[in-house]
Amino acid sequence: MPLSLLPALNACLNVTAALLLLLGWKAIRAKKIGAHKNLMSAAFAASFLFLIFYLIYHLKTGTTHYQGEGLVRILYFVILLTHTPLAVLVVPFSLAAFYYAWKKDYPAHVRITRWLLPVWLYVSVTGVLIYGMLYGWPFSFF
Repeated sequence: MPLSLLPALNACLNVTAALLLLLGWKAIRAKKIGAHKNLMSAAFAASFLFLIFYLIYHLKTGTTHYQGEGLVRILYFVILLTHTPLAVLVVPFSLAAFYYAWKKDYPAHVRITRWLLPVWLYVSVTGVLIYGMLYGWPFSFF
């Protein structure tokens, strides 16, 4: 796969993760525990693949600089400055959520996931927005 396609692939993985998170939340609300488990595992896999491809891309290409100007530049950096630390937090807390679910400690799992879900969704959606702002609207995948 050409290196130049990784940002678009990462945007697709972020969209996929967000959709799977929403479907997983809907499944647990409907008490479909098996579906919830599968959907959340798939969301984690999509986010994990994103992280691997993100690191590969940036290790090979370095930092991507935003070229926009004016208010959209400010908006970009506000999104980026909230997205980045929250993205870092998703990793250990999603691992903890999986651990507690695996141990069947559902009260601890729920305590984490009550705030983890909206944060993880925010990170996934803002990841797509960042891609769009860096590489152009509409998303040019090829």
